[in-house]
Amino acid sequence: MKRKKGRIIGAILLAISLSLSLNLASVFANELTVTELETEEDYAEDTAYSILRGNNLSFGTTSVKKMASNKVGVSGITQCHHNCSKVYLSLYLERKVNGTYITYKSWDFTASNASNLTKDITVIVPRGYYYRVRGYHAAKDGSKESVKTLTKGVLIK
Repeated sequence: MKRKKGRIIGAILLAISLSLSLNLASVFANELTVTELETEEDYAEDTAYSILRGNNLSFGTTSVKKMASNKVGVSGITQCHHNCSKVYLSLYLERKVNGTYITYKSWDFTASNASNLTKDITVIVPRGYYYRVRGYHAAKDGSKESVKTLTKGVLIK
């Protein structure tokens, strides 16, 4: 009788353990599933041009690049048609957690009397996540013109 109870309890514990591990594997697999927001490549880039073909802002570009198993390269460019009194570049490194991208790190840069603003940043990150870069690009010389960019997610594993 004791042996039978022990086997039943063992079978129940085994079933619970398998169920939990399958659920965790399912959650992890869903987190790393490639959607239209991600790419299987190690590099992603987005460029946006001023819709109105503005007088100041020409375009903005952001990119994210897998550099190692725990390192990403983040870059951004704000390009103007001419020297502007103020040029803006904001970069947001976002990480996909539970199916949603949230800001992991952010940076704001400005330049005065410049025709462009370029930044390259290397970031140490936890692996096992998708990372993407969101950018805000603006130029001011009298009026302020701006565009936004958003790369696809790159898996860091």
